Amino acid sequence: MPTITPSHVAHVARVLTLSAIAASCAHAPAPAAAAAPVPAWLPTWAPSQSPVAARPAAEARDPVPTYANTTIREIVHTTIGGDRVRIRISNEYGDRPLTIGAAHVALRTNGSTVDAASDRVITFGGRPSTIVRAGAVVVSDGIPFPVPTLGDLAVSLYLPDSARTSTRHPLAVQTTYVARDGDRAASVSFPADTTMRSWIFLAAVDVRNPRAAGTIVAVGNSITDGYAATPDSNRRWPDVLARRLLTAPGEPPRAVVNAGISGNRVLTFGAGPSLVSRFDRDVLLQPGVTHVIVLEGINDISRDAVDSASAQELIDAQRQLAERAHERGVVIYGATLTPFARPTTDARAAEREAKRQALNEWIRHGGAYDGVIDFDAVTRDPAHPGSFLPAYDSGDHLHPSDAGYRAMGDAIDLALFRRRRP
Repeated sequence: MPTITPSHVAHVARVLTLSAIAASCAHAPAPAAAAAPVPAWLPTWAPSQSPVAARPAAEARDPVPTYANTTIREIVHTTIGGDRVRIRISNEYGDRPLTIGAAHVALRTNGSTVDAASDRVITFGGRPSTIVRAGAVVVSDGIPFPVPTLGDLAVSLYLPDSARTSTRHPLAVQTTYVARDGDRAASVSFPADTTMRSWIFLAAVDVRNPRAAGTIVAVGNSITDGYAATPDSNRRWPDVLARRLLTAPGEPPRAVVNAGISGNRVLTFGAGPSLVSRFDRDVLLQPGVTHVIVLEGINDISRDAVDSASAQELIDAQRQLAERAHERGVVIYGATLTPFARPTTDARAAEREAKRQALNEWIRHGGAYDGVIDFDAVTRDPAHPGSFLPAYDSGDHLHPSDAGYRAMGDAIDLALFRRRRP
């Protein structure tokens, strides 16, 4: 069984260095004369929202949880810190108004417990409650709060009326706590009777940080969302990137938003809206966005028996993403698709691998992106290029292990985020 050796690490470093040099010489944007002004508010955390199944007929069982007189405590791991905080609550996929009876933010100490001295009431137009209309998003008031860099917040939402959890981020890889005995938003030790690993209704936590240089968005599917990473440990590759950026000497603080949706596809609705349909919402409309990394397409290829997606269709769609980003002055990097070894029973394994290779070659050499992050080169087994290096395989041959995610995050050249489009 191949192992990670110094020669393998050196080989990957050479590959990435050459890719970066080639991308820089060929089609990297020239430095802008002056950076665009950074908005007053930036997202320190903003998971992409997905819908659930439509509400069934009245006599049918509804598999989607509905809560009433319930408090949900959601744990947020920040990227940049700040001196003020606000939240965004989404009822985008709801078919009825959502009532928020109370909302609190506090520093999380461990589990569902918070630091009592840090607890603050979140208000909406000066009031402690709000109604979010169907299809809408509500932004809270900004309040003074010392948001830590790379720290944990607890945001607690009290739901007094019947609330169907129709808008959520399903793969949080982070425990959310539920107490179905009334308003517990201000509780220090939270009396949870249920837990889940999804974020419900909470679409973003924004901070004010005058020193911040903008927002980087990582958009993709389960490999960006962190499937198979150790829960409650923040080991997704965007987490690794954020830690490196925010602890590197001389680097200005930048927000890092993980806009991955597990099961997502580029072209068609899979788990959540397709990338081409959600690109504005989840990327271009994020406050202060300056850079985006696109790692998407594996689900279009692996499920092409349903969608019949060709490599050329994926290339055309990704070219559109690059053009849309450039129209907004956003620097966009293409990430190559990581390996996914198919079972021997898959008669179309060779065809699917050919699609992956064709898309990766275009990402590397097509010129549409401002540069390339070669995750394929980082994670593949040199002896079996269609497979992960064993140490980087979670065991399902599709998703990286913790070590694989770490290698991906560590391989990104931080200098990429100093580039600006004119």
